[in-house]
Amino acid sequence: MDQTYKILVVDDEPDLEPLILQRMRRQIRANEYEFVFAQNGVEALEKLNADSTIDMVLSDINMPKMDGLTLLQQLPGVDPNLRAVIISAYGDMDNIRTAMNRGAFDFVTKPIDFDDLKITISRTLEHLAEWREALSSRDQLVALQNELSIASQLQQSILPKNPPVTDMYEVSANMEPARNVGGDFYDFFNLDEQVGLVVADVSDKGIPASMFMMSSRTALKGAAIGVGDPEKVLEEVNNQLHQDNPTFMFVTLIYAVFNPDSGSLTYSIAGHDPPMLVSADGTVTELPLTKGVALGIAPDIVYTQETVELAPGDTVVLFTDGVTEAMNANNEQFGLTRLADVFDGNSPESALAANEAVFECVRNFAGDAPQSDDITCLTLRRP
Repeated sequence: MDQTYKILVVDDEPDLEPLILQRMRRQIRANEYEFVFAQNGVEALEKLNADSTIDMVLSDINMPKMDGLTLLQQLPGVDPNLRAVIISAYGDMDNIRTAMNRGAFDFVTKPIDFDDLKITISRTLEHLAEWREALSSRDQLVALQNELSIASQLQQSILPKNPPVTDMYEVSANMEPARNVGGDFYDFFNLDEQVGLVVADVSDKGIPASMFMMSSRTALKGAAIGVGDPEKVLEEVNNQLHQDNPTFMFVTLIYAVFNPDSGSLTYSIAGHDPPMLVSADGTVTELPLTKGVALGIAPDIVYTQETVELAPGDTVVLFTDGVTEAMNANNEQFGLTRLADVFDGNSPESALAANEAVFECVRNFAGDAPQSDDITCLTLRRP
């Protein structure tokens, strides 16, 4: 970071202030972060009104005088560009949903995992930096391409870094944005002893798609922690997106939960191409579709889920239609058959190798033909 970000921590627990200062001492010494503290929402608003240099608010929900949800409602009146992260009890879906609807960018759960908190703070401030750059450039926009460049920055800013590679499972993910930016994204996150995996494609292009992408990603992460089964997660996210969707946008996606201990992968699909399973012997099969349409189109849609058992050496490939619909100079599509041929009889040695193989084959096929859509692929391998 090339500047010091000021973070206001709002919590009535007296032990939190020394704990944050101790656990964040490296970032404080490096002048990456400066922390200020308040014990409730009323005190927080006083400090925000007195100090316009505060960049981010990290707030608990349950506090005296003014709680965190009420504070979130007040933040746009102080500074509409502030970023807020809430601290919530694990599984408190009602408060998490309310917080997201009131503008929270992300959340962490109690008890606080400081490794997760550091990642969340870093991602939030990275997005804030991109947003500020976008705002400063807005008056200079003279063509659609400039807007699409901003959308690309927003799109890239929320993609998680450093996919996990352990003795029990490996994840690799990549997204190559098109010139006409769409709304592809991927995500992976811990769920107790399991890992959640997402690959998604938002309708439309440009800034609206990027903003809807961020809403979709946040809603899904919250539902994943609070709901459980993938099919129920998609039902929750679908209803949430449909409630506040004046532009009638939608998102197709795959949401999967992998259990490293058992090797089971449970997934649910919302209007998306199903994943491919590459067995240890190089056999390639398309996993079964599940019931459910794209998210955000209509309320109260019923989704279903499937479970497969991954044996050691198996790899699952999740992708968007930017892979299968990539075009070459002859207007031919890459297609599912060519994607399967990438691995046919040739099981990858790692999740990273599988991901790189997909992108290499798509690039070689497309040649000099212009890329018309985002290309996104996430691979999961059980060693």
